[in-house]
Amino acid sequence: MSRLTVVAGPTAVGKGTIIRRMVEKYGDVWVSVSVTTRPRRPGEKDGIDYSFVTEEEFSRMIEDGEFLEWATVHGTHRYGTPRQPVEERLAAGVPCILEIDLDGARQVRAAMPEALFVFVAPPSWEELVRRLTGRDTESEEERARRLSTARVEMDAAGEFDEVVVNDDLDEAVERVHSLAVGG
Repeated sequence: MSRLTVVAGPTAVGKGTIIRRMVEKYGDVWVSVSVTTRPRRPGEKDGIDYSFVTEEEFSRMIEDGEFLEWATVHGTHRYGTPRQPVEERLAAGVPCILEIDLDGARQVRAAMPEALFVFVAPPSWEELVRRLTGRDTESEEERARRLSTARVEMDAAGEFDEVVVNDDLDEAVERVHSLAVGG
């Protein structure tokens, strides 16, 4: 029985790292590639990390109903989950993972309430700030915006079916994998 698992949490909590490690270790889940209007970060590959599109293309995709969910994140860039690949994998019996923000998770809950919703939390606020600052991929203004959003996201953890604290990466990987495959 395939399951859609929605993984969300604040910026820099390690959602992407958990999911990448899980795929490398097990390879038995499919991870949706989000579409975004934000510029690529160093090392990111189009179609692998994200599908990078223009604002115009993103708007067309919204109008054509191609997204399961979409949102403007941190007040700047838009991200969305293409509906068709998710539906195809689920129909084929493949467990699917979405790594999305809080607004996206709420949209998916409305559209697919049978999905499992997992919130990844940091061990502390201070650790979250350290992780965001340590990756050095955002400007000071962008960091401040992301931390403001993170406070709102942390308050919403109670909306999720499960909370996984990412204080030990290996344990977090095991827990998210177990939830995703129904173990």
